[in-house]
Amino acid sequence: MEKLAFIFPGQGAQKVGMGKELVEKFPEAKNIFEEADEALGFSLSKLCFEGPEEELIKTKNTQPAILTMSIACSEILKNRGIKPTITAGHSLGEYSALVVAEALKFSDAVRLVQKRGQFMQEAVPLGEGSMCAVIGMDRELIVNACKEIENTTNSVVQAVNFNCPGQIVIAGQTKAVDDVMDLLKEKGAKKLVKLAVSAPFHSSLMIPAAEKLALELDKVTINDAKIPVVSNVTAKMITDSTEIRNNLVKQAASPVLWEDSILHMNENGVNTFIEVGPGRTLVGLNKKIIKDAIGLNIEDEISLEKILDYFKEVR
Repeated sequence: MEKLAFIFPGQGAQKVGMGKELVEKFPEAKNIFEEADEALGFSLSKLCFEGPEEELIKTKNTQPAILTMSIACSEILKNRGIKPTITAGHSLGEYSALVVAEALKFSDAVRLVQKRGQFMQEAVPLGEGSMCAVIGMDRELIVNACKEIENTTNSVVQAVNFNCPGQIVIAGQTKAVDDVMDLLKEKGAKKLVKLAVSAPFHSSLMIPAAEKLALELDKVTINDAKIPVVSNVTAKMITDSTEIRNNLVKQAASPVLWEDSILHMNENGVNTFIEVGPGRTLVGLNKKIIKDAIGLNIEDEISLEKILDYFKEVR
């Protein structure tokens, strides 16, 4: 049987109500949400199921919420005999991938990502950093435009998410991001979309967050991964615990090489991807990276049934 990848979403996939139906119907999902509540010392479950949205979208809450939803979904699949041979996650999603690969304990991961969210939010004061998605432009042109503005204005702005062909996200100081947007308009970018985020994630402005995260990572046990995890930082498969730890520190202030990661998995025999957790963002990106990729997702009972039907047919 060909290799199967589980891929895990990052920040932005959250929505009020996520997980409620799964918890009501699947004991393994209920157990994961209860474990998260206990690890964090407050009811993350209630926040996911009922909101309010303005609390759920705070980075320090969003990150553990998406991780918990993702792991609940992966447990449901595991109990039905569907397990990945390789895994990866977009930004925050890499922590979910590491839990599934048994490199990180879930309770440690959920506390880590709450701290990670807090550190990333604290690294740059609100309003001083921003992010923008650039649609329909070559990556080299975008990278060079960022360098040009950095050099001429002595500011920080970088390409930080290489999501798929024609979709790259830049991040940095607010004025510098605006300057790059103006430059890219002149150079023919099809569309520029300012993102509703509270900090310039994955830019070098996140180095203070990465340094604090390193101290937290030193407090937890990281094991060698049981299955390969494709790292955001290198777009290569890793299993070594020391490499995992080092890459998690770098990841907070380094670009997410998502397109390269998916291509790397495909080159190593993966053509079926299941997005595990809220939304279908990664399924959409993957279709633009590999035209014939099979993309499934699980976030509720209906999407679970589609996966089960698919595997009945292929088996």
